[in-house]
Amino acid sequence: MSIAIKFCGLTRPEDVSAAAEAGARYVGFVFFPKSPRNVSLACARDLALAVPPGIAKVALTVDADDAALDALLAEVPLDMLQLHGEESPGRVAEVRARFGLPVMKAVGIAGPDDLAAIDLYSAVADQLLIDAKPPKGADLPGGNGLAFDWRLLAGRKYWTKPWMLAGGLTPGNVAEAVRLTGARQVDVSSGVESAPGVKDSGRMAAFASALSATAA
Repeated sequence: MSIAIKFCGLTRPEDVSAAAEAGARYVGFVFFPKSPRNVSLACARDLALAVPPGIAKVALTVDADDAALDALLAEVPLDMLQLHGEESPGRVAEVRARFGLPVMKAVGIAGPDDLAAIDLYSAVADQLLIDAKPPKGADLPGGNGLAFDWRLLAGRKYWTKPWMLAGGLTPGNVAEAVRLTGARQVDVSSGVESAPGVKDSGRMAAFASALSATAA
């Protein structure tokens, strides 16, 4: 079975092309001003229009209000909303109902006590993104290049919604991450960059190749 890849934080047309060539199932655009991967609505629209059919276009937002989401969806053709802030289960359900798009909720993991949130959000989200919890005081809720102890997810195949592994993945470690967690979907951002916000096509291809070898 193939493992789905989401290349997140794309900022340039060549990133979209490289993601497609690497076999991406999803591409992500970041709408968070503090991020080096933040894109304007106009830029995101151009990038989204260049995404080939069959690849889901995902918007990463952080505690966005309805007005911000209205403006985003009025400008950019998208297939999914990724909520990467402190959104409550109630807010996740509200966004899903109001905007009519599938919602992926990010859940930060640092230790065993954080796993309960996965079940909590499974009840309201269409998918989950299981990411490394950011350090205290961090400016970014994700994209920090940090991993958590993947063994925390070993053998946990009972979650009711599809989930995606994120946090510190690189071409060199993604095969091991999949082996330990059983993940069937993975998300990568900083792990395939040559500089913050600048994707490297060679690293993207290497990431996909590492997963192809794992699936085989």
